[in-house]
Amino acid sequence: MSAVILALAAGAVIGLALGALGGGGSVLAVPALIYLLGFTPVAATTASLVIVTITSVTALSAHARDGNVRWRTGLLFAAAGIGPAMLGGALADRIPEPVLTAAFGVVAAGAAVRMLRPAKATGTGTHVRPGRAAAAGAGLGAVTGVLGVGGGFLAVPALVGVLGMRMRNAVGTSLLVITVNSLAALATRAGTVDTLDWAVVSPFVGAAILGAWDGKRLAGKVSGPALQRIFAVVLLAVGGFMLIDAML
Repeated sequence: MSAVILALAAGAVIGLALGALGGGGSVLAVPALIYLLGFTPVAATTASLVIVTITSVTALSAHARDGNVRWRTGLLFAAAGIGPAMLGGALADRIPEPVLTAAFGVVAAGAAVRMLRPAKATGTGTHVRPGRAAAAGAGLGAVTGVLGVGGGFLAVPALVGVLGMRMRNAVGTSLLVITVNSLAALATRAGTVDTLDWAVVSPFVGAAILGAWDGKRLAGKVSGPALQRIFAVVLLAVGGFMLIDAML
């Protein structure tokens, strides 16, 4: 199967995840780029940031029109994460590839376990303690920079479990966090973007954008708890696979 066809298929799945779940796109994009398309871990994390940033902006606009974005909380999260994201991005290429892969798997699996716990979301996310939001945002930014992910697969659990936001609002708000954190991390990797294989990355992005629109429609038809369980199962599978791969 050609690289372009694989890129189109993977992009569609990742866009669907971002549109429906508000995260999971980059945690799926990195393994797809490495194992299906032959990218190195460093190139995959950079390409993932490009793909997820563009796709997240598309999905964010759709969720914003439906009133699912809590702008104040999202911007506080994002602002707290900018510095750590840039620092992490500058350090990422100094981390050995097996360590990077293992860290990626641990973070994904940990987020999945948290999401599988009984939901504690009872609030609307409109009254949030700034300190808690800032601390969570800084942690997400650091993970974004080091692992090359948008942070949505961690932002959604944090917004739901830590800040008491409803799942549907967490999905929309996480897209804002993803966009800002990814742009900050990309700023430190500007010199490596030109070296990417754009013949593969471009169709990947196009398919992801189309998939994000379908994912947004899916989010309107599936209950919040069901979305949360789907999200967690996907993360757990990906995290487990990458941990096994890192140990082999």
